[in-house]
Amino acid sequence: MTCLYTDLFMAPLRLSMDANEPLILDGGLATELEAHGARLQGDPLWSSRLLLTDPQAIREAHFRFLLAGADVITTATYQASVAGFTGEPDVSAERARELLVSGVRLAGEAVDRFLSDARPTGRRRPLVAASVGPYGTFLHDGSEYSGAYAEQMSVEDLKVWHRPQIDVLAAAGADLVALETIPSIKEASALLELLREFPDCRAWLSFSCKDGRRLSDGSLFTDAVQMAQRSTQLVAVGVNCCSPALVEPLLDSAGSLRSPDLSWVVYPNSGEDWDSEQGSWTGKRSASIAQLSRSWMKLGAALIGGCCRVGPAHIAELRRVASSV
Repeated sequence: MTCLYTDLFMAPLRLSMDANEPLILDGGLATELEAHGARLQGDPLWSSRLLLTDPQAIREAHFRFLLAGADVITTATYQASVAGFTGEPDVSAERARELLVSGVRLAGEAVDRFLSDARPTGRRRPLVAASVGPYGTFLHDGSEYSGAYAEQMSVEDLKVWHRPQIDVLAAAGADLVALETIPSIKEASALLELLREFPDCRAWLSFSCKDGRRLSDGSLFTDAVQMAQRSTQLVAVGVNCCSPALVEPLLDSAGSLRSPDLSWVVYPNSGEDWDSEQGSWTGKRSASIAQLSRSWMKLGAALIGGCCRVGPAHIAELRRVASSV
């Protein structure tokens, strides 16, 4: 089985754009898992740990986001890798690949249950995005928010790292791949080159950013968008896991580059800051994603959701706002 893309993703995306209503993404999966008792902080596998230990918890978390109104749910594979899993006792490379596939299967099962139990009316069939995080997640040192590791790696090095994960996830039956929280334009280039090895797959590409103009590695967001435009496999480009306050200036900085074939995808965190030394969130929440989403929609955002510290209640609020615009 390969990526299920074709009209499964683009048809509802075009419909939402025509109706000026975005596709609603889910929120922070790890946040929701922790809210229901999972202990993930400090774990090198983070939420993907539960693919090994408690897959039912993942399935239930997906289901709660669907009940809240998400049109797209993202798999528990952001911090998963073949190398990461095989570092665990008694996990072979084959078992690691099975665990990656299980992330897609659990999300699909949650969608099936939602359609069967909730019997939603007037809702498009929810889609599954297979999450691929940056190399920095494997390092488990917070460098996905700086991209510093890319300075010592070549594009080919980064392709070699990502290939095992994308090889598995591209064949697992997701509707598309989410290349997310990418801090470095070099790593983004490597991922787009690698994506060409899987021509039937489509993806969105979202960056972690340090301010209203630049990626975490200091590259201009406009340069990253221009690079993304050269890919025929991307359906959207944008930002995630940044402060909500950065979304509008980032989109505005690249507004002249938006095209009908490449939408904006945005799913910021709560606005709090992650303290990697303390292993905790600090600061205050920003204005709600739902409130700010009106301006993002005016700028052309077609996929909107949340990242860290954003739960089903926030997604439900976002759904209500999006449906009322």
